[in-house]
Amino acid sequence: MTTNARPLLRFITCGSVDDGKSTLIGRLLHDTDSLTDDQRVGAGASPDFAALLDGLEDERTQGITIDVAYRQFATMARRFIVADCPGHEQYTRNMATGASTADLAVVLVDARKGLLPQTLRHTAIVAMFGVRRVVLAVNKMDAVEWSRDVFEGIVSGYRDHLQRLHAELSFEAIPLSGLAGDNVVEASSRMAWYSGSTLLHVLEDAEAVPPSASTAFRMPVQWMNRLPDGRGYAGTVVAGVIKAGDHVRVEPAGTDAKIAHVYGLDREVESAVQGDAITVVLDRELDVARGDVLCDANVPAPAGDQFSTRVLWMDGEPLLPGRSYAMQVGTRSVRATLTTLKHRLDVESGAHLSATQLRMNEIGTCEWHLDQPVAFEAFAGNRELGGFILVDRHSNATAGAGVIDFALRRSGNLHWQALQVDRGARARIKGHQGRCIWLTGLSGAGKSTIADAVEAQLNLRGVHTYLLDGDNVRHGLNRDLGFTAADRVENIRRVAEVARLMVDAGLVVLVSFISPFRAEREMARELFAPGEFLEVFVDTPLAVAESRDPKGLYAKARAGKLPNFTGIDSPYEPPEHPELRLDTGRQSVAESARAILDLLG
Repeated sequence: MTTNARPLLRFITCGSVDDGKSTLIGRLLHDTDSLTDDQRVGAGASPDFAALLDGLEDERTQGITIDVAYRQFATMARRFIVADCPGHEQYTRNMATGASTADLAVVLVDARKGLLPQTLRHTAIVAMFGVRRVVLAVNKMDAVEWSRDVFEGIVSGYRDHLQRLHAELSFEAIPLSGLAGDNVVEASSRMAWYSGSTLLHVLEDAEAVPPSASTAFRMPVQWMNRLPDGRGYAGTVVAGVIKAGDHVRVEPAGTDAKIAHVYGLDREVESAVQGDAITVVLDRELDVARGDVLCDANVPAPAGDQFSTRVLWMDGEPLLPGRSYAMQVGTRSVRATLTTLKHRLDVESGAHLSATQLRMNEIGTCEWHLDQPVAFEAFAGNRELGGFILVDRHSNATAGAGVIDFALRRSGNLHWQALQVDRGARARIKGHQGRCIWLTGLSGAGKSTIADAVEAQLNLRGVHTYLLDGDNVRHGLNRDLGFTAADRVENIRRVAEVARLMVDAGLVVLVSFISPFRAEREMARELFAPGEFLEVFVDTPLAVAESRDPKGLYAKARAGKLPNFTGIDSPYEPPEHPELRLDTGRQSVAESARAILDLLG
């Protein structure tokens, strides 16, 4: 049998730091004669197995695993791709990367330390990302004198943990020593009480998880090209089979066509199956774009814009309801706003805890609203169309990863009501267009004073206005909100929605809010049509704003009596590209108001 004809198993090794993951894989490579020539030369008679996998300079220097190290090896029975994942908590995001494509997880436990929080966190992550089989490798048995009691105590504790976690995982436990090689490739003579399989034997017999449980054709469109016989749509088949003549549907648009041609890498082919990279040509022109999904017309993929999901948060800044991110589902990127944080998973107890935010490395059940529908499938049935990543829209850094459990149908019966009077009619009767002037800056910067002066001038000119002031709104609409980061996000979300309705009514709305976070101001801007939202940065240095301190707030904050106060113990993020910046150190209130009036034209 050729190497490529042998079945492939992708597996991941994970667990807490220093549990011996790299040593174990190094031992596997060594004992299966899978080392490269240069590794054999460098290994010598007593190789450092862990060093065989530490490819980064920092890893060799610090003696830790930072990145995911992928290695391939093979036996007569099977081919393997193994991901050696970092155990340190700060590199949990890298571990999640390895779990997302794994068929099986080898969870290591140091027999001397037992089950640690990171061991349990990694177990929750592999369960979340679709791994259904776990090998609990109780390592370093030589350090506990090959004790059966130690081994069985760890196995019993792990079994109880899986029950608390309600994880759909099957697991088997192996006592071993990665350093000495016991029960890795060859059975150990020093643990006669253990009659189970070696690690390699379990890996050779493990059943690979099919990439998709769906049998209906699915292909996310990656890009479009022009072919001699028509417009081609390129992508990778993630489920099912496709051939010329098949009836397909484009989701989420819902348009239908037939497949005219199927092309492989360099020629036309009769059919394509899951995993094939292809280009298809349809029998008629349709509006198909990157991110659309071609699917079996008889069993189309559903589309939705509200989802219940599980999320592993990876960013240093917490995930807060009301914040929006770029969500990548398949090949489509959409704006997604967290509407509800249902609960947070306690990885040690398995309990679902109430939460107002998710911090780095925490797992939570979240509900999202997307700015446009996407074709999807539940992650349990299709990893490619049911998994997603969340990207910070300002830094472009990956902030989280998650899986779709199901679509929320709450909006299915909600439709925009057609009205005879639209914003154009409202603008005509008032004689001007609605606009939103959003003044942002530190407390004491002069936002409300300037906004009041602008409104007075507009009123004299017959302009219909309304001023939404931060303090005034908290007496009514937002009286239930405090000043935590989560409450601040919700505060701005509500005000932005009210301002949008007022602009739709034809008013010029002045919003005077500290609004310290760029993400929330950007969220507000996106509610408006181009040109309707004007961000005005009232730029006053902290020392100047604090010297004014008209309400005595800075003094209270400095004394520790007013937590989460912007500029003291809570950050203010200045606008990067405001429509107007007011330098209140040089401009008077009247000059600042005139600058805003000039901006309005």
